[in-house]
Amino acid sequence: MIRSAPTLTAILTRRIAFFAMVAMLVQLAVVFSDYYWNVGELSRLYVEQETERLASGVGGRDGAVTYRLPAAVGRRYAHPQTGYVARIRDGRGHLIFESCDDACESRFLPAEVNPPDFWLRTIKPGKPLTLVGGRAFQIGEQRILVDVATVGDPENLASGVFWNEILEHMIVPMSILLGLVLGATLISVRRALKPVKAAADAAELIDPMDSGSHLPFEGMPREIAHLAVAVNRAFQRIGELMLSQRILTSGIAHEVRTPLAAIKLELGRIDHPRARKAEADLDDLVHFVSQLTALARLDTFDHSTFEEVDLVVLCTGVAEQLAPWVYENKHSLEVFAHVEAAVVRAAPALLKDALRNLIENAVRHTPDSTKIIVRVGEYGIQVEDRQDAQPGSLVHQTRNAEGLGIGLKIVERIAELHKGSLRRTKSRHGNMFELLLLPGEPK
Repeated sequence: MIRSAPTLTAILTRRIAFFAMVAMLVQLAVVFSDYYWNVGELSRLYVEQETERLASGVGGRDGAVTYRLPAAVGRRYAHPQTGYVARIRDGRGHLIFESCDDACESRFLPAEVNPPDFWLRTIKPGKPLTLVGGRAFQIGEQRILVDVATVGDPENLASGVFWNEILEHMIVPMSILLGLVLGATLISVRRALKPVKAAADAAELIDPMDSGSHLPFEGMPREIAHLAVAVNRAFQRIGELMLSQRILTSGIAHEVRTPLAAIKLELGRIDHPRARKAEADLDDLVHFVSQLTALARLDTFDHSTFEEVDLVVLCTGVAEQLAPWVYENKHSLEVFAHVEAAVVRAAPALLKDALRNLIENAVRHTPDSTKIIVRVGEYGIQVEDRQDAQPGSLVHQTRNAEGLGIGLKIVERIAELHKGSLRRTKSRHGNMFELLLLPGEPK
């Protein structure tokens, strides 16, 4: 749905182009009313443009003025009786070009009269145009006088004059203005949205479980920066909620453990086999409550606590802590490091909990004399419970296998928080659990 939505650049381009077309249509209507229905203005433009076309054929050679009829007007002034007449003279009144009969004398100004730079006389009001006029040009050092006249405008030059005026004074300027406005707008929008795009890219990689996560809003327009600030406040509230949930979880764990410890203390005063059985069950219950509390705490874990962790050092430390308890339960514990150092970006407390759960599960759910082997690789930890078995025989079934669920669930959740995975494989010697971690910083 997002990819099918138009971009802001496309929206602005369409809207600017639409309103520019509307403006051009309105301006066209204004120009049409000013020029087409204003015969006097149209006549002036006719004389200006037609005399300019005729004057473009004036040249010079060896100080003398020459003239060649331009191709654009050749058909109209090549011979008389076309409805168009013209006369071109120099500043002293000498004739350079003439395309008319004796009637020119009655239409144009007399030769002895020094004409103004521009003159116009309407012979017959209205359209089609019937007029006579002239214009002076300064070509080099020569003053050239060009006179034109038309009777009825047979070729309807007035329409060409009108459209030429629209092209030169409306379409071309409006197109340049549209290009400049559109280009400046798109560049401005692109520059304004650059920090917004950076914030969107950051939002794609943001971790909602990290209370330190925030969207950068430097350089954003004020209206969009308000949105980024609101999102950052939402992340701040999430961090506060995570903190309150951790406090609540810790409080529940404390409140549950206290009466359980009191019950166990009372059971210790009873000298009876059933009391010992109840103590063992109570220990399982305490362990179960601890795991539930740990699982609930993972849902509100703050990812901002990740740091560089050496798996070799971490596994060695956990093994040293659990070794007495493992030997007490008639098992053995060994640690093998296949690398000198295995550094990953992780939460050390969570990895310790994960390794501790794997070792405790291996101890609790396997027969006596089982070897617990911990192997440390470059980006992972393996925990194997190896039981002695004769060739062709199967190992004993694990005790309380149904109790594996919550402990492994905690380990799986810890792996997910680190963008890793937990794999379980079985062999003729027992079970192997492999906690795989991705290199680099989890996102």
